[in-house]
Amino acid sequence: MTEVTLTVLHGSDRGKVFRDIAPPVTIGREEGNTIQLNDERISRCHLKIQYDNDRLVLTDLDSTNGTKVNGQESHLRILRHGDLVSVGRSMLLVGTEEQIAARVAALQAASDKNIGATMTQDLAASEGSSALDFEVGERNTNMETTGTLGMIETPEIPDRLSPSQAAQMCEVLDFLHQRLQKLIDYAQIDERTQEVIVDFAAWQRMIDLQAKIGAMIRKAGDPDWID
Repeated sequence: MTEVTLTVLHGSDRGKVFRDIAPPVTIGREEGNTIQLNDERISRCHLKIQYDNDRLVLTDLDSTNGTKVNGQESHLRILRHGDLVSVGRSMLLVGTEEQIAARVAALQAASDKNIGATMTQDLAASEGSSALDFEVGERNTNMETTGTLGMIETPEIPDRLSPSQAAQMCEVLDFLHQRLQKLIDYAQIDERTQEVIVDFAAWQRMIDLQAKIGAMIRKAGDPDWID
């Protein structure tokens, strides 16, 4: 089982490094936690980090002020090296410098591959286009400025599912796929401005879909719902 390293970037414990801790790890402000932080906005037992199916998983333990991962409210979240975990007034960085550098290198390589494919396709359509130079340059700039924390990796489908769980997963994904397809079908593309336009009804359906996804995420992250 892999150990985890957490570095406190902000907060009263700034500068502390908790190296090579064997999960499960609990973080809170009271004694008895694996990591005790001096932060009155952190709950007594705020969150837990554990390994499950070879993945590092963060679970918020119904804390008063919640937990954010890379700026997003997260009740249940898979953690990766380079992620930022915000609790109270404190912020923790996941992973060692070497682990984070390895993730950045892997993401950069994948991005370079995608950019190369896009360049080839665009050149075939319009060789020597000045718009191409600007687009690729813009993508490279974004890659350099956002770093690892700004890049979103496509999540993996859970493995080791029972047949009924796999069927439920397919049902959920099919529901989302069909709803998104309807929204795409209703969209209109202005060829002159290259803008995508949706009418108000489609926009409302998109908001409704987001609300449903939010409810699904909330239910999936409920500790009482997880075995």
